[in-house]
Amino acid sequence: MEILFYRYNSICEPDILQVFTDFGITVHTEELEMHNKRVSPRECAEKVSEWIVRRPLAFVFSINFFPAVSYTCEKLKVPYVCWSVDSPVPELFSNALKNTYNRIFLFDRAQYDFFSPVNPGCIFYLPLATNVKRWEKVILGMTEADYVSYGADVSFVGSLYTEKCRYDGLSLSDHTRGFVDGVIEAQRKVYGCNFIPESLTEEVIREISEADPAFYKSEDSYGDMSRYLVAHQYIGMKLAAVERERTLNRLSEHFHVTLHTRSDASRLPRVHCKGGVSTLTEMPKVFQASKINLNMTMRPIETGLSLRVWDILGCGGFLLTNYQAEIPGYFETGRDLETYESMEELEEKVHYYLAHDEERVEIAINGYEKVANYHTYEIRLAQMIKVLTDKR
Repeated sequence: MEILFYRYNSICEPDILQVFTDFGITVHTEELEMHNKRVSPRECAEKVSEWIVRRPLAFVFSINFFPAVSYTCEKLKVPYVCWSVDSPVPELFSNALKNTYNRIFLFDRAQYDFFSPVNPGCIFYLPLATNVKRWEKVILGMTEADYVSYGADVSFVGSLYTEKCRYDGLSLSDHTRGFVDGVIEAQRKVYGCNFIPESLTEEVIREISEADPAFYKSEDSYGDMSRYLVAHQYIGMKLAAVERERTLNRLSEHFHVTLHTRSDASRLPRVHCKGGVSTLTEMPKVFQASKINLNMTMRPIETGLSLRVWDILGCGGFLLTNYQAEIPGYFETGRDLETYESMEELEEKVHYYLAHDEERVEIAINGYEKVANYHTYEIRLAQMIKVLTDKR
């Protein structure tokens, strides 16, 4: 079997490429978009067409959805398989989503519920996974110095979203600012349910969408995406920035908190900031050496589990994450990982698990074993291929 992997440099790509190869699949890669982020749809289509014409491809694969690839595969009658690992993905509003040769896998159940009615027979739900074998190679080579250097009581690895928040740069009325502030404060207190989209008035949606000249627009859209994008790409990102800053500052009042980020951390005076870490060589050391690994899922991921959840557990780290509706489907809270649904509960659990080493280590081991046995890329991609085979 031969496939084309259309790449754009997602951190998931090397792991998935390796698993396809291990399955005995011949993988050709098109890397045009890895080196030029301004590739036009026409250029994309031409490149993919060239591959399809000269190779007997079983399917074309990508991480996240590329409408130009979908249209090309539809025209040349070759299945287009993609796996969404982000949210939001504005390209899912393209009319290309309706193409019959699509085989689209979405990791967030709410995202799947939202988009699957557009093309019910061609859109599927598939949660994310991790590469335990890759992490093991790094962790088994760790030294005592590594445990000292990368260890911490409470660690957080990730962006603060301050540099990614378009909302802050918009010129908006006091009324809209006040409305959004209120929605953010209300949503901060609720985990497992995202009510931001339904809370927005048409006036707020219009003002925010018109305030940004770069607001995502497409002539190739099957519906109005303004509510979705305002809720997720603007207010959702702003909420992520607010939530991360306030959570880290609050924890740092009582605990030793270490932050690994390339974001501006000047508003976190008590947090011990170490800068960014390499995803493949340093991040697993942080997860393994830290007593508590904190995860704060950005709210545009409404019910699903972010890649960070799988990676922390796959590195044998103890995970304390905000509650997500899909967690009970894969893990047992208090046995495989821990969750929180309020700042008070978060503080209580940090205090408890820093004082109970044996219990914390046992949970980390259970979480690792659960992921290693049931949630690797090998297992996920086998599930994906089964769907593709059954769909024929």
